[in-house]
This record gives sequence, C-alpha cells and structure tokens, in this order.
Amino acid sequence: MANMNNIMKMMETRRRQQVEAAERRRVQEEARGVKDPNRVKRMQQRSEEMEQREQELQKQGGATLKWSAD
Repeated sequence: MANMNNIMKMMETRRRQQVEAAERRRVQEEARGVKDPNRVKRMQQRSEEMEQREQELQKQGGATLKWSAD
C-alpha cells in the first residue's frame, strides 16, 4: 500500500510540473519579440491620444501655426 501512495504522489508531482511548464511556455510565447510589454501599451495609448487630438483639430478647422523669425 505504501508503494501505491508513492506512485500516486509521483504522478501528482509530475502533473503539477507539467502544468507549470505549460504556463511558463505560454508566458514566454506571449512576450516573444516584445522586451517590455508595458512600454508597448504606453506607446499604443499615446498613439490613440494623438489620433483623437488630430481628429478634434480637424473638426475645429485645423491647427493654426504661427511662424516667428528671431
């Protein structure tokens, strides 16, 4: 009976290790090619904000530029 308990414990340990390995692979695949995922999110937010600002300016008739020579 003790031998059967050891086998069951080994099987549970093996299953847990397989689940952990699968999770590590999933995380690695998500981050592949992207060194800093947070930076990518920030850049996407900035891009969206700039697009919104440009759309607002177009609705208002465009931006007025002032040139000055110093």
